[in-house]
Amino acid sequence: MAYPLTFLYLIFFGSCLLVFHPVQWACFNWLGYGAHKKSVSLLNLCLMRCTHLLGTTYSFRNPHQIPTDRPLIIVPNHQSMHDIPPIIWFMRKHHPKFVSKMELGKGIPSVSYNLRHGGSVLIDRKDNKQALGEIVKLGKYIERHHRSAVIFPEGTRSRTGHPKPFKTTGLKLLMRNAPSALVVPISINNSWKMLRYGKFPNGIGSHITYEVHPPIEVKGNLDSVLSQVEKAVVSGISSFQ
Repeated sequence: MAYPLTFLYLIFFGSCLLVFHPVQWACFNWLGYGAHKKSVSLLNLCLMRCTHLLGTTYSFRNPHQIPTDRPLIIVPNHQSMHDIPPIIWFMRKHHPKFVSKMELGKGIPSVSYNLRHGGSVLIDRKDNKQALGEIVKLGKYIERHHRSAVIFPEGTRSRTGHPKPFKTTGLKLLMRNAPSALVVPISINNSWKMLRYGKFPNGIGSHITYEVHPPIEVKGNLDSVLSQVEKAVVSGISSFQ
């Protein structure tokens, strides 16, 4: 069943990207940041709805009253590209911006446009100086505008759900350049199952869960803060327990 359902899903998924690309352009160029941000949030809700064709369901647990008047550094584990739309939708009031690889900045309708114009940064993983400079820029941006930066500190996604060790340089740079930020750890489960067979077909019947942990203040020794964040994220990954 995965083959015909994936084919149907890809038609709807691609249609969403094509439809929202000109919508984003119009919102950004004619109506400004607020309208563009709403169009991106709606796009990602639609992308989530497309995965229902595969029998995918979502649970997003966030019992915390996270303030909107200060910047956030959102730190999830990374299992697949399907991690991203629920973060954008469910955390939309915090204006999430991403640290993304440069290759995604062109060639993908809607996605590339948002990454280039929506406040995210594109890093060249082969050029440390460029990558670190972009992360510094993002830290200063969220500090100034009270928005949020999303960074996947594992670097690359886990194809089995088991967490990889955190790479801490980018996180430290965000913390130093957004000193008033709260760090918000998030544990994601079962997203990897969407790509268990590779890019085609998609896995079916996955229940993807998100657990938002208590925010952590950026105070004192940064290594200690990073240790708390990694421990919180790993504690909520069920495939690791």
